[in-house]
Amino acid sequence: MTRRDFIITSLAAGAVTMVPRFAHAQAAKPYRIGVLLPSTGSGANYSERPIKGLPLIAAEINKRGGLLGKHPIELHFRDTQTKPDVGAREARSLILNEKVQTIIGAWSSAVAMAIQEVIHEYKVLHLSATSNSSKIVHENYTPWTFLFGPDSRMQSNSTVVAVTKMIKEKGWKTYVTLGLDYEWGRDAQKVFVTSLGQVSPQTKLVKEFWAKLGETDFTSYITAIMGLKPDFMFGAIAGKDNETFLQQAKASGLFRRIAYPGVFLPVTELMQQRKTLPRGIIGINRCPFFAHMDNPMMQQYVKLYQAKFGKEDYPDDFSCMYFDSLNALDQAITKAGSIDNEAVRKAMTGMAVNTCRGKLILRDCNNQLDCPSYVGEVVDVPEYPFPIFAPKTMIMVKGNEVWIPSCDEVRKMQKKRT
Repeated sequence: MTRRDFIITSLAAGAVTMVPRFAHAQAAKPYRIGVLLPSTGSGANYSERPIKGLPLIAAEINKRGGLLGKHPIELHFRDTQTKPDVGAREARSLILNEKVQTIIGAWSSAVAMAIQEVIHEYKVLHLSATSNSSKIVHENYTPWTFLFGPDSRMQSNSTVVAVTKMIKEKGWKTYVTLGLDYEWGRDAQKVFVTSLGQVSPQTKLVKEFWAKLGETDFTSYITAIMGLKPDFMFGAIAGKDNETFLQQAKASGLFRRIAYPGVFLPVTELMQQRKTLPRGIIGINRCPFFAHMDNPMMQQYVKLYQAKFGKEDYPDDFSCMYFDSLNALDQAITKAGSIDNEAVRKAMTGMAVNTCRGKLILRDCNNQLDCPSYVGEVVDVPEYPFPIFAPKTMIMVKGNEVWIPSCDEVRKMQKKRT
Protein backbone atom coordinates (compact mmCIF):
# COMPACT_ATOMS: atom_id res chain seq x y z
CA MET A 1 0.00 0.00 0.00
CA THR A 2 1.46 3.34 -1.04
CA ARG A 3 1.67 6.37 1.22
CA ARG A 4 -1.05 8.07 -0.83
CA ASP A 5 -3.32 5.04 -0.37
CA PHE A 6 -2.73 5.17 3.38
CA ILE A 7 -3.32 8.90 3.71
CA ILE A 8 -6.67 8.77 1.93
CA THR A 9 -8.01 5.48 3.24
CA SER A 10 -6.97 6.24 6.80
CA LEU A 11 -9.48 9.10 6.71
CA ALA A 12 -12.24 6.61 6.05
CA ALA A 13 -12.63 5.56 9.67
CA GLY A 14 -11.64 1.93 9.31
CA ALA A 15 -11.88 1.55 5.55
CA VAL A 16 -8.35 0.16 5.34
CA THR A 17 -9.39 -3.05 7.08
CA MET A 18 -12.79 -3.30 5.41
CA VAL A 19 -11.52 -3.74 1.87
CA PRO A 20 -7.92 -4.95 2.19
CA ARG A 21 -6.09 -4.87 -1.10
CA PHE A 22 -4.70 -8.40 -0.92
CA ALA A 23 -7.45 -10.17 1.02
CA HIS A 24 -8.74 -12.21 -1.90
CA ALA A 25 -5.66 -13.95 -3.18
CA GLN A 26 -7.53 -17.26 -3.63
CA ALA A 27 -10.57 -15.74 -5.35
CA ALA A 28 -11.14 -15.11 -9.05
CA LYS A 29 -9.75 -12.00 -10.70
CA PRO A 30 -10.53 -9.01 -8.45
CA TYR A 31 -12.40 -6.04 -9.83
CA ARG A 32 -10.34 -2.94 -9.14
CA ILE A 33 -11.98 0.46 -8.79
CA GLY A 34 -10.13 3.76 -8.53
CA VAL A 35 -11.67 6.42 -6.28
CA LEU A 36 -10.57 9.99 -7.07
CA LEU A 37 -11.71 12.43 -4.38
CA PRO A 38 -10.03 15.28 -2.50
CA SER A 39 -9.17 14.65 1.15
CA THR A 40 -8.20 18.31 1.71
CA GLY A 41 -9.29 21.68 0.39
CA SER A 42 -12.67 23.01 -0.73
CA GLY A 43 -14.19 19.64 -1.57
CA ALA A 44 -13.01 17.69 1.47
CA ASN A 45 -16.26 18.04 3.42
CA TYR A 46 -18.23 16.67 0.47
CA SER A 47 -15.81 13.75 0.07
CA GLU A 48 -15.63 12.58 3.68
CA ARG A 49 -18.78 10.45 3.67
CA PRO A 50 -18.27 8.91 0.23
CA ILE A 51 -14.77 7.90 1.33
CA LYS A 52 -16.27 6.37 4.47
CA GLY A 53 -19.26 4.82 2.72
CA LEU A 54 -17.80 3.23 -0.42
CA PRO A 55 -15.88 0.52 1.48
CA LEU A 56 -19.10 -0.43 3.29
CA ILE A 57 -20.93 -0.94 -0.01
CA ALA A 58 -18.02 -2.86 -1.51
CA ALA A 59 -17.84 -5.06 1.58
CA GLU A 60 -21.54 -5.95 1.25
CA ILE A 61 -21.00 -7.01 -2.36
CA ASN A 62 -17.88 -8.94 -1.38
CA LYS A 63 -19.85 -10.87 1.25
CA ARG A 64 -21.52 -12.75 -1.61
CA GLY A 65 -18.23 -13.35 -3.35
CA GLY A 66 -18.01 -10.06 -5.19
CA LEU A 67 -19.33 -9.07 -8.61
CA LEU A 68 -20.99 -12.02 -10.35
CA GLY A 69 -20.34 -13.86 -7.09
CA LYS A 70 -16.65 -14.33 -7.85
CA HIS A 71 -14.88 -11.01 -8.51
CA PRO A 72 -14.16 -9.26 -5.18
CA ILE A 73 -14.01 -5.47 -5.34
CA GLU A 74 -10.80 -3.66 -4.47
CA LEU A 75 -10.93 0.10 -3.90
CA HIS A 76 -7.87 2.22 -4.65
CA PHE A 77 -8.12 5.76 -3.30
CA ARG A 78 -6.23 8.78 -4.62
CA ASP A 79 -6.28 12.46 -3.64
CA THR A 80 -7.03 14.78 -6.59
CA GLN A 81 -6.08 17.89 -4.58
CA THR A 82 -8.93 19.50 -6.57
CA LYS A 83 -6.51 20.05 -9.46
CA PRO A 84 -7.35 18.89 -13.02
CA ASP A 85 -3.75 17.97 -13.85
CA VAL A 86 -3.42 15.94 -10.65
CA GLY A 87 -6.75 14.21 -11.27
CA ALA A 88 -5.73 13.26 -14.81
CA ARG A 89 -2.30 12.07 -13.63
CA GLU A 90 -3.78 9.93 -10.86
CA ALA A 91 -6.41 8.48 -13.22
CA ARG A 92 -3.69 7.42 -15.63
CA SER A 93 -1.64 5.93 -12.79
CA LEU A 94 -4.63 3.97 -11.50
CA ILE A 95 -5.33 2.56 -14.95
CA LEU A 96 -1.74 1.69 -15.87
CA ASN A 97 -0.33 0.68 -12.48
CA GLU A 98 -3.32 -0.57 -10.48
CA LYS A 99 -5.19 -1.94 -13.52
CA VAL A 100 -8.52 -0.43 -12.43
CA GLN A 101 -11.53 -1.03 -14.69
CA THR A 102 -13.71 1.72 -13.25
CA ILE A 103 -12.96 5.15 -11.82
CA ILE A 104 -15.34 6.86 -9.38
CA GLY A 105 -15.14 10.63 -8.84
CA ALA A 106 -14.23 13.44 -8.71
CA TRP A 107 -15.52 16.41 -6.65
CA SER A 108 -14.57 19.27 -8.95
CA SER A 109 -16.21 19.29 -12.38
CA ALA A 110 -13.00 20.63 -13.90
CA VAL A 111 -11.17 17.62 -12.47
CA ALA A 112 -13.89 15.26 -13.71
CA MET A 113 -13.58 16.65 -17.24
CA ALA A 114 -9.80 16.14 -17.15
CA ILE A 115 -10.38 12.56 -16.00
CA GLN A 116 -12.78 12.05 -18.90
CA GLU A 117 -9.95 12.54 -21.39
CA VAL A 118 -7.98 9.74 -19.74
CA ILE A 119 -10.81 7.24 -19.31
CA HIS A 120 -11.90 7.74 -22.90
CA GLU A 121 -8.37 7.07 -24.11
CA TYR A 122 -8.13 3.80 -22.17
CA LYS A 123 -11.83 2.80 -22.45
CA VAL A 124 -12.38 2.62 -18.68
CA LEU A 125 -15.72 3.25 -17.01
CA HIS A 126 -16.18 6.53 -15.13
CA LEU A 127 -18.95 6.95 -12.53
CA SER A 128 -19.48 10.59 -11.57
CA ALA A 129 -21.59 11.28 -8.49
CA THR A 130 -20.35 14.61 -7.09
CA SER A 131 -19.13 16.75 -9.98
CA ASN A 132 -22.12 17.67 -12.11
CA SER A 133 -21.31 20.34 -14.69
CA SER A 134 -23.68 19.83 -17.60
CA LYS A 135 -20.61 19.81 -19.85
CA ILE A 136 -19.73 16.36 -18.48
CA VAL A 137 -22.68 14.83 -20.36
CA HIS A 138 -22.86 17.39 -23.18
CA GLU A 139 -19.89 19.36 -24.53
CA ASN A 140 -17.32 16.99 -22.97
CA TYR A 141 -19.36 13.81 -23.39
CA THR A 142 -17.75 10.41 -23.62
CA PRO A 143 -19.79 7.18 -23.65
CA TRP A 144 -17.60 5.91 -20.82
CA THR A 145 -18.86 8.47 -18.26
CA PHE A 146 -22.13 7.98 -16.35
CA LEU A 147 -23.58 10.77 -14.19
CA PHE A 148 -25.52 9.76 -11.05
CA GLY A 149 -26.65 13.17 -9.83
CA PRO A 150 -28.63 15.88 -11.60
CA ASP A 151 -26.31 17.87 -13.85
CA SER A 152 -25.94 21.60 -13.20
CA ARG A 153 -28.49 22.41 -15.91
CA MET A 154 -31.07 20.15 -14.24
CA GLN A 155 -30.23 21.48 -10.79
CA SER A 156 -30.38 25.15 -11.81
CA ASN A 157 -33.59 24.59 -13.78
CA SER A 158 -35.12 22.97 -10.70
CA THR A 159 -34.27 26.12 -8.77
CA VAL A 160 -35.91 28.16 -11.54
CA VAL A 161 -39.13 26.13 -11.09
CA ALA A 162 -39.26 27.12 -7.41
CA VAL A 163 -38.06 30.71 -7.89
CA THR A 164 -40.57 31.41 -10.66
CA LYS A 165 -43.36 30.51 -8.27
CA MET A 166 -41.90 32.85 -5.63
CA ILE A 167 -41.51 35.70 -8.14
CA LYS A 168 -45.24 35.52 -8.87
CA GLU A 169 -46.19 35.24 -5.21
CA LYS A 170 -43.87 37.96 -3.87
CA GLY A 171 -43.62 40.34 -6.83
CA TRP A 172 -39.85 40.13 -7.07
CA LYS A 173 -38.35 42.25 -9.87
CA THR A 174 -34.55 42.27 -9.43
CA TYR A 175 -31.81 39.84 -8.43
CA VAL A 176 -28.04 39.33 -8.31
CA THR A 177 -25.91 36.20 -8.55
CA LEU A 178 -22.83 35.11 -6.61
CA GLY A 179 -20.88 32.17 -7.96
CA LEU A 180 -17.56 30.44 -7.52
CA ASP A 181 -15.31 31.24 -10.46
CA TYR A 182 -14.68 27.72 -11.78
CA GLU A 183 -16.40 25.24 -14.09
CA TRP A 184 -19.40 24.23 -11.95
CA GLY A 185 -20.08 27.72 -10.58
CA ARG A 186 -19.96 29.33 -14.03
CA ASP A 187 -22.11 26.62 -15.58
CA ALA A 188 -24.76 26.61 -12.83
CA GLN A 189 -25.05 30.41 -12.88
CA LYS A 190 -25.32 30.56 -16.67
CA VAL A 191 -28.09 27.96 -16.79
CA PHE A 192 -30.06 29.68 -14.03
CA VAL A 193 -29.83 33.14 -15.63
CA THR A 194 -30.69 31.82 -19.09
CA SER A 195 -33.61 29.68 -17.94
CA LEU A 196 -35.07 32.36 -15.67
CA GLY A 197 -34.82 34.86 -18.51
CA GLN A 198 -36.92 32.57 -20.67
CA VAL A 199 -39.75 32.03 -18.18
CA SER A 200 -39.63 35.40 -16.38
CA PRO A 201 -38.05 37.96 -18.78
CA GLN A 202 -39.31 40.88 -16.70
CA THR A 203 -37.08 39.85 -13.77
CA LYS A 204 -33.84 41.83 -14.10
CA LEU A 205 -30.34 40.59 -13.30
CA VAL A 206 -28.66 43.61 -11.68
CA LYS A 207 -25.11 42.27 -11.27
CA GLU A 208 -22.99 39.11 -11.35
CA PHE A 209 -20.45 38.52 -8.59
CA TRP A 210 -17.63 35.94 -8.85
CA ALA A 211 -15.53 34.67 -5.94
CA LYS A 212 -12.40 32.56 -6.26
CA LEU A 213 -12.51 28.89 -5.28
CA GLY A 214 -11.35 28.66 -1.67
CA GLU A 215 -12.48 32.18 -0.74
CA THR A 216 -12.30 32.80 3.01
CA ASP A 217 -13.71 36.34 3.21
CA PHE A 218 -17.00 37.14 1.45
CA THR A 219 -17.44 40.48 3.24
CA SER A 220 -16.91 42.67 0.18
CA TYR A 221 -19.43 40.64 -1.84
CA ILE A 222 -22.01 40.71 0.94
CA THR A 223 -21.61 44.48 1.40
CA ALA A 224 -21.94 45.12 -2.33
CA ILE A 225 -25.02 42.90 -2.63
CA MET A 226 -26.78 44.61 0.27
CA GLY A 227 -25.92 47.98 -1.26
CA LEU A 228 -27.70 47.03 -4.50
CA LYS A 229 -30.85 45.99 -2.58
CA PRO A 230 -32.06 43.27 -4.98
CA ASP A 231 -35.25 41.37 -4.21
CA PHE A 232 -33.34 38.08 -4.15
CA MET A 233 -30.00 36.51 -4.98
CA PHE A 234 -28.95 33.25 -6.58
CA GLY A 235 -25.81 31.48 -5.41
CA ALA A 236 -23.61 28.88 -7.09
CA ILE A 237 -21.38 28.14 -4.12
CA ALA A 238 -20.45 24.72 -2.75
CA GLY A 239 -18.13 22.90 -0.39
CA LYS A 240 -16.26 24.66 2.39
CA ASP A 241 -16.83 27.95 0.56
CA ASN A 242 -20.58 27.51 0.96
CA GLU A 243 -20.27 27.06 4.71
CA THR A 244 -18.03 30.13 4.97
CA PHE A 245 -20.40 32.28 2.94
CA LEU A 246 -23.53 31.21 4.83
CA GLN A 247 -21.96 31.96 8.21
CA GLN A 248 -20.65 35.37 7.14
CA ALA A 249 -23.89 36.29 5.36
CA LYS A 250 -25.98 35.35 8.38
CA ALA A 251 -23.75 37.37 10.72
CA SER A 252 -24.04 40.41 8.44
CA GLY A 253 -27.84 40.25 8.36
CA LEU A 254 -27.98 39.55 4.61
CA PHE A 255 -30.76 36.98 4.89
CA ARG A 256 -32.96 39.37 6.89
CA ARG A 257 -32.87 41.86 4.01
CA ILE A 258 -32.53 39.79 0.84
CA ALA A 259 -34.15 36.47 -0.05
CA TYR A 260 -31.77 33.65 -0.96
CA PRO A 261 -33.79 30.85 -2.60
CA GLY A 262 -32.09 27.81 -4.08
CA VAL A 263 -28.89 27.86 -2.03
CA PHE A 264 -27.07 24.54 -2.42
CA LEU A 265 -27.73 22.71 0.85
CA PRO A 266 -26.83 19.04 0.68
CA VAL A 267 -27.27 16.97 3.81
CA THR A 268 -23.59 17.66 4.50
CA GLU A 269 -24.41 21.32 5.15
CA LEU A 270 -27.55 20.52 7.12
CA MET A 271 -25.52 18.36 9.51
CA GLN A 272 -22.35 20.44 9.73
CA GLN A 273 -24.16 23.76 10.14
CA ARG A 274 -26.99 22.51 12.32
CA LYS A 275 -26.40 25.26 14.90
CA THR A 276 -25.80 28.21 12.58
CA LEU A 277 -27.84 27.55 9.43
CA PRO A 278 -30.69 30.07 9.08
CA ARG A 279 -34.09 28.36 9.45
CA GLY A 280 -36.63 29.22 6.79
CA ILE A 281 -34.02 29.59 4.04
CA ILE A 282 -34.95 27.84 0.76
CA GLY A 283 -32.36 25.29 -0.31
CA ILE A 284 -31.75 22.66 -2.98
CA ASN A 285 -30.04 19.30 -2.72
CA ARG A 286 -29.47 16.22 -4.85
CA CYS A 287 -30.09 13.06 -2.83
CA PRO A 288 -31.40 13.65 0.71
CA PHE A 289 -31.82 10.39 2.58
CA PHE A 290 -34.83 11.78 4.50
CA ALA A 291 -36.86 12.11 1.28
CA HIS A 292 -36.64 8.36 0.61
CA MET A 293 -36.80 6.57 3.94
CA ASP A 294 -39.68 4.53 2.53
CA ASN A 295 -37.27 3.03 -0.03
CA PRO A 296 -35.80 -0.34 1.09
CA MET A 297 -32.41 0.41 -0.48
CA MET A 298 -32.19 3.72 1.36
CA GLN A 299 -33.24 2.04 4.60
CA GLN A 300 -30.56 -0.59 4.06
CA TYR A 301 -27.84 1.97 3.44
CA VAL A 302 -28.72 4.20 6.39
CA LYS A 303 -28.77 1.14 8.66
CA LEU A 304 -25.44 -0.09 7.31
CA TYR A 305 -23.88 3.36 7.59
CA GLN A 306 -25.04 3.99 11.16
CA ALA A 307 -24.00 0.53 12.29
CA LYS A 308 -20.45 1.54 11.44
CA PHE A 309 -20.38 5.25 12.27
CA GLY A 310 -23.04 5.74 14.95
CA LYS A 311 -26.68 6.78 15.21
CA GLU A 312 -25.86 10.49 15.04
CA ASP A 313 -24.21 10.17 11.63
CA TYR A 314 -26.09 9.86 8.34
CA PRO A 315 -25.05 9.40 4.72
CA ASP A 316 -25.15 12.70 2.83
CA ASP A 317 -26.23 13.38 -0.76
CA PHE A 318 -22.85 12.43 -2.18
CA SER A 319 -22.54 9.25 -0.16
CA CYS A 320 -26.01 8.19 -1.34
CA MET A 321 -25.19 8.95 -4.98
CA TYR A 322 -21.99 6.91 -4.72
CA PHE A 323 -24.07 4.12 -3.17
CA ASP A 324 -26.24 4.23 -6.28
CA SER A 325 -23.27 4.36 -8.66
CA LEU A 326 -21.55 1.31 -7.17
CA ASN A 327 -24.83 -0.61 -7.07
CA ALA A 328 -25.51 0.39 -10.67
CA LEU A 329 -22.13 -1.04 -11.63
CA ASP A 330 -23.06 -4.27 -9.85
CA GLN A 331 -26.39 -4.39 -11.72
CA ALA A 332 -24.76 -3.66 -15.10
CA ILE A 333 -22.16 -6.40 -14.61
CA THR A 334 -24.92 -8.82 -13.67
CA LYS A 335 -26.86 -7.80 -16.79
CA ALA A 336 -23.75 -8.20 -18.98
CA GLY A 337 -22.74 -11.46 -17.33
CA SER A 338 -19.17 -10.24 -17.61
CA ILE A 339 -16.69 -7.75 -16.15
CA ASP A 340 -15.41 -6.88 -19.63
CA ASN A 341 -15.33 -3.07 -19.90
CA GLU A 342 -17.09 -2.79 -23.24
CA ALA A 343 -19.77 -5.31 -22.28
CA VAL A 344 -20.48 -3.49 -19.02
CA ARG A 345 -20.61 -0.08 -20.73
CA LYS A 346 -23.14 -1.36 -23.24
CA ALA A 347 -25.23 -2.97 -20.49
CA MET A 348 -25.29 0.21 -18.42
CA THR A 349 -26.23 2.50 -21.32
CA GLY A 350 -29.97 3.13 -21.19
CA MET A 351 -30.35 0.76 -18.23
CA ALA A 352 -33.08 1.03 -15.59
CA VAL A 353 -31.25 1.13 -12.24
CA ASN A 354 -32.59 0.24 -8.82
CA THR A 355 -31.38 3.07 -6.58
CA CYS A 356 -31.98 4.43 -3.10
CA ARG A 357 -34.14 7.04 -4.88
CA GLY A 358 -36.28 4.47 -6.66
CA LYS A 359 -36.00 2.88 -10.10
CA LEU A 360 -34.38 5.39 -12.47
CA ILE A 361 -33.26 5.31 -16.10
CA LEU A 362 -29.80 6.16 -17.40
CA ARG A 363 -30.52 8.21 -20.51
CA ASP A 364 -29.08 6.40 -23.52
CA CYS A 365 -27.99 9.54 -25.41
CA ASN A 366 -25.70 10.92 -22.67
CA ASN A 367 -25.65 8.50 -19.68
CA GLN A 368 -27.40 11.02 -17.41
CA LEU A 369 -29.46 9.42 -14.63
CA ASP A 370 -33.10 10.56 -14.65
CA CYS A 371 -32.84 11.65 -11.02
CA PRO A 372 -34.69 14.38 -9.09
CA SER A 373 -33.58 17.60 -7.46
CA TYR A 374 -35.13 18.61 -4.14
CA VAL A 375 -36.14 22.16 -3.17
CA GLY A 376 -37.39 22.96 0.31
CA GLU A 377 -37.49 25.16 3.39
CA VAL A 378 -34.95 24.46 6.13
CA VAL A 379 -36.79 23.49 9.33
CA ASP A 380 -36.20 21.60 12.57
CA VAL A 381 -38.03 18.31 13.08
CA PRO A 382 -38.07 15.99 16.10
CA GLU A 383 -36.84 12.96 14.11
CA TYR A 384 -33.33 14.29 13.47
CA PRO A 385 -30.69 16.23 15.44
CA PHE A 386 -30.21 18.63 12.52
CA PRO A 387 -32.57 20.56 10.23
CA ILE A 388 -34.00 19.04 7.06
CA PHE A 389 -36.27 20.30 4.28
CA ALA A 390 -39.89 20.68 5.41
CA PRO A 391 -41.43 17.32 4.41
CA LYS A 392 -44.92 18.64 3.58
CA THR A 393 -43.79 21.46 1.27
CA MET A 394 -40.56 20.05 -0.24
CA ILE A 395 -40.66 20.04 -4.04
CA MET A 396 -39.14 17.06 -5.86
CA VAL A 397 -38.44 18.04 -9.48
CA LYS A 398 -37.98 15.02 -11.76
CA GLY A 399 -34.91 14.91 -13.97
CA ASN A 400 -36.83 14.55 -17.23
CA GLU A 401 -38.80 17.72 -16.40
CA VAL A 402 -35.70 19.91 -16.46
CA TRP A 403 -33.11 18.30 -18.72
CA ILE A 404 -32.72 19.04 -22.43
CA PRO A 405 -35.86 17.33 -23.77
CA SER A 406 -34.57 16.15 -27.15
CA CYS A 407 -31.78 13.62 -27.59
CA ASP A 408 -31.18 15.12 -31.03
CA GLU A 409 -30.36 18.44 -29.38
CA VAL A 410 -28.18 16.66 -26.81
CA ARG A 411 -26.16 14.90 -29.51
CA LYS A 412 -25.56 18.17 -31.36
CA MET A 413 -23.85 19.54 -28.23
CA GLN A 414 -21.60 16.56 -27.64
CA LYS A 415 -17.90 16.45 -28.42
CA LYS A 416 -17.09 14.28 -31.44
CA ARG A 417 -14.63 11.66 -30.28
CA THR A 418 -12.91 8.76 -31.97
